[in-house]
Formats: sequence, structure tokens, C-alpha cells
Amino acid sequence: MLRACPANSGFTLVELLIVVVILGILAGIVLPSFNTSTEDAKVSAVVQNLQTFRASVDLYKVQHSSLYPGYPVGGGAPSEGLFVDQLVLNSKKDGSTAPLGTTGFPLGPYLKTGVPPNPFNGLTAVTIIADGTAFPASADDTTGWVFKPFTGELKCNSSVVTAEGTAIWDY
Repeated sequence: MLRACPANSGFTLVELLIVVVILGILAGIVLPSFNTSTEDAKVSAVVQNLQTFRASVDLYKVQHSSLYPGYPVGGGAPSEGLFVDQLVLNSKKDGSTAPLGTTGFPLGPYLKTGVPPNPFNGLTAVTIIADGTAFPASADDTTGWVFKPFTGELKCNSSVVTAEGTAIWDY
């Protein structure tokens, strides 16, 4: 048998306010932990990308007469276009490149999916530091990566500092 509800049954305004305040406190506790986990994921991605990128660059050097990618065949100044082509296409020992599967170009590709994006700014472009030019002391966030073909130094071009106080540039 069903009973009729009294006309004044339900939640009072005070009870509803208490519930809203409790939910607000819980949200305030939980949301900062999501921000930290997002940054942690980006830092992990930077570390992984740098390991893969540096290993690819080092393998290229081993297979191409101790010369890092970026240099044109026969010598000259390194460039971003050559750097990317030499890592993502097939190549010969002299550094010349050709599309994947081209006969007579037995080396590579070293980065099968292309240059990885910088997790902090989403950029894949690479700043190439010319021979004889000092490596920058800090990031400028204009590209995804910074590479000096003469020394093989490669860094993530991000001025972000982690919650622990470590600059991404220093990875």
C-alpha cells in the first residue's frame, strides 16, 4: 500500500548547500592531482622521445662514416630538411636519401613515424645549430627540438620547469 508524501517532505536549502560544499571540497582535492599527472605524462613522453631520437641519431652516425644527420653529400652546412630526410628516408653511406624501398639505399629509416612532436608545445620542427656556433644555454620554445650536427647534442626545446624544479631543457 502506497502512502502519500507529506507536502513539506524533501531536502532543505541548508542540506543542499552542505552537499554542494562537500562536493566542492572533494573537487578541490582531486583536480590538482590530475594536473600533476598530466605534467608527469608529458615529462615521460619527453624522456621517451629523447631516448628514441638520440638512439636514431647515434645509429645514423655509426652507419654513415661518423657523421651525424643533417649534412649534405660532399660537405657543407647542415639543414633541418636534410636532417629530417636522412632520418625518415632510406639512405646510402654517403648520406644521400631516397624514398622508402628504393633499391641501392640500404640504410634507414631511423625514425619510421617521423620526427616526434614535443609534448609541451606540439611542434616537430628542429632548430639546427650551425658548426662553430655555441649551443644555446636555454630553450626558446620556437621549435620542438634543438640539434647540433657537429656534436650530436639534441634537446627538447621547452622552457617548462617541472614541479620538482627541473627544466625540461636539461633532460
